[in-house]
Amino acid sequence: MEGRAYLLRPDTPKEGSPRPPRPGETEDELSDPLRSQASEAGLIMRPPSVTPNTMYALQATEYAQQQGLFMEFHHAAYVAFWENRQDLGDLAVIEEVGREVGLNTKEMMERLESNHYEEAVMGQYQEALQYGISGIPTFLVGNLMFTGAHPYDIFKSAMGRLLSPEEPPASS
Repeated sequence: MEGRAYLLRPDTPKEGSPRPPRPGETEDELSDPLRSQASEAGLIMRPPSVTPNTMYALQATEYAQQQGLFMEFHHAAYVAFWENRQDLGDLAVIEEVGREVGLNTKEMMERLESNHYEEAVMGQYQEALQYGISGIPTFLVGNLMFTGAHPYDIFKSAMGRLLSPEEPPASS
């Protein structure tokens, strides 16, 4: 699996912005349909109070991917943001997430502070826009592309189609 960067809200200021509650949200639960989808998937998703600027998080993800720890970092960042309501725009939070998954945080922080991966992140974002991607998560399985949270059966079906493509009819 390969992760690619996508700026969901590219106009978010560097310090983030307050996120007002959405209709139907409680302090601990998002509104539907996300609440139901998260519950069905066994995920915890608490409403964040801040919409973070994710440039550091995306650059750290690129670093983690190059170290072979993409999924571990991605999962730990998910927990930090959705379960623990931490600000992924805060370098201290990113550093702690990196430490949790065994990254060389000294090297990672030096690269983040110098924006070492900013060009790569922006290139991936521009490529996504060229493909018509307009949301996250977006999944590309073979030639199938779908966006948003989906039940496990959708992924299973997509993988089945990729791994067992129908054979073309025999010509006579």
